[in-house]
Amino acid sequence: MNETPVVFDCAGEPLIGVLARPAAPAAVGVVIVVGGPQYRVGSHRQFVELCRGLAARGIACLRFDCRGMGDSAAARRDFESIEADVGAAIDCLTGAIPSLEGVVLWGLCDGASASLMYAPSDPRVVGVVALNPWVRSNETLAAARVDHYYKQRLRSMEFWRRLLRGEIALGRAIAGYGGALLVKLAGRGRAGPSEASHFTDRMEAGWRHLRDRVLVILSGRDLTAQEFVGFCRQRPAWQGALRAGPNLAELPDADHTFSRSEWKRTVEEITAGWVMSRVDCGPARGANAEDR
Repeated sequence: MNETPVVFDCAGEPLIGVLARPAAPAAVGVVIVVGGPQYRVGSHRQFVELCRGLAARGIACLRFDCRGMGDSAAARRDFESIEADVGAAIDCLTGAIPSLEGVVLWGLCDGASASLMYAPSDPRVVGVVALNPWVRSNETLAAARVDHYYKQRLRSMEFWRRLLRGEIALGRAIAGYGGALLVKLAGRGRAGPSEASHFTDRMEAGWRHLRDRVLVILSGRDLTAQEFVGFCRQRPAWQGALRAGPNLAELPDADHTFSRSEWKRTVEEITAGWVMSRVDCGPARGANAEDR
């Protein structure tokens, strides 16, 4: 395995990346779609270690900075507006390794959301690995706080010790819980988030397009992951995301960025196994020339 710095074009702007290339690449490569406010290294070198680990297992991997992030120039874009960047990264990877027959997009948080939104536009994308996908709305945040954050606090002995010592403002805590509960109840029964043209509609289009070609990895100790769980339970189209099987992996003790070495290794192993065994390198089901 070797690592090579790469510079490639996106709409006339240079993007900076690092390609990890195995001696004999598998037919499927991986592009890491970095969510904000991270860049291609990732928290605690998460993406560096992932790329190297995948390449050691025979999977070519590219990590890169979108425009306006890390070492890539131009104005910064949010995760809803990086389609051109992702497409340029896929061009770079497939150009460097012409033998590739497909690409899996790997994303954490809003990088996962961006990956799902991009997938229907490009038949080269044969799968998505989505870790703790970002589905934030007022309703999802309120529900996650009520169902998980506040319940966990009430079960914590440290919370009660701090409360008795006067270190927690009881009135503020009650007001926070009450406000979240009201928003949760107000959103119950809605088909989706209250915001018009919410980005989760585009994520759902990607989810439907890929069907069984999405691997979801969730952290047990992460509010964003719990928001996603609640989101899926309220929407019939997403029920399959939580179905036990090879397309769902849960790390009950992990935090949002899988910061411990053992958690990162587990994610690496799950990703490599899924890419090698679940993706058959053909166009994603439902993909055709018009999808491009």
